[in-house]
Amino acid sequence: MQFGLYAPIPMVTIGSPEAARANAEALLPLPPGRRDAQFDHGVELLLAAEKAGFDLCLFAERHLGHDIGAWIMAAGIASRFETMRALVAVHPGLWDPVMVAKLSVSLDRICGGRMALNIVNGNHDKDHEFRMFGGTVLDGEERYRRTEEFITIMRGLWTNETFTFHGDHYDLENGQLLLKPATPTPPEIFSVSRGDRGLDFIAQYCDWYFLENPKDAKSVDDLVRGIGASIAELNKRCERFGRKMRYAMTPFLALGETTESAVDTVTKRIFEFDQNADENKIKHRMLPATLAGCIGPANQVRAQLRRLEDMGVEMVLCKVIPTAENVRRIGAEVITPLTQGRQALAS
Repeated sequence: MQFGLYAPIPMVTIGSPEAARANAEALLPLPPGRRDAQFDHGVELLLAAEKAGFDLCLFAERHLGHDIGAWIMAAGIASRFETMRALVAVHPGLWDPVMVAKLSVSLDRICGGRMALNIVNGNHDKDHEFRMFGGTVLDGEERYRRTEEFITIMRGLWTNETFTFHGDHYDLENGQLLLKPATPTPPEIFSVSRGDRGLDFIAQYCDWYFLENPKDAKSVDDLVRGIGASIAELNKRCERFGRKMRYAMTPFLALGETTESAVDTVTKRIFEFDQNADENKIKHRMLPATLAGCIGPANQVRAQLRRLEDMGVEMVLCKVIPTAENVRRIGAEVITPLTQGRQALAS
């Protein structure tokens, strides 16, 4: 199993004094001689995570927020990675596919072939933000068609000397990139979607699917059953297109002597550094991620991860309390034992 985590960004990072400071300072000039707190925090956290055994980092994008742009963060930090991959979020409709194709291969080459794209197909009721940053808001079917054309153009440019495409949303005549991906295998594409149309999009165009928690799940066992059904359903759809899919999840991972003590520690940490924290809001954000069963004693977390891996989940993109100390603990108590266990079985 592979392990990922999120790059810390003020809009969504919880339990971090650095994120709180970045929020407070966002509209003010920085003190002389100091960089943005979000960037320095990202460097410290992610380099520690790489040493701890994490495999991937997602650079999420919140355009209308206090966050440094995802491409800037990825280029500034991921170029220092030796083994970890950079997964950068992209919203079709805000970006031109030719430009993203060029940005992708640029990052891929300075990362040694270790970059991927997380395609965010929806705008999640943020029409105002989309339009402010030059995007075009579409609904339903047309949004999927645009994203499919977007991906087709990128892959065409990555793998061909020239590429021509005439679609409903994009028109490209003899397009070319005079810079190609770092390896013969172009960057992988991750995404998430619900509904019949969205699942067909995933099956036909993506390499990785972020499994979503079943809406009616109320326990870990409910979630596991729902995840198993989702994998089986998408595998059937992939067969129709002659493709195979890889699966990832986004659990909250926290260690403690008991599940209850781990949850309490996370909650206290959030309230300590987020003056606007609301108990109901925290439960709404955390509860779906906690149902994955990755909170509590390390042996319990490892057992649950093995259970998910046996079902076909190949990666967990972990939501964690973002401190170097915490990622080192996760590495020592979860990642290393699981990795050593696999190596022992292989030998």
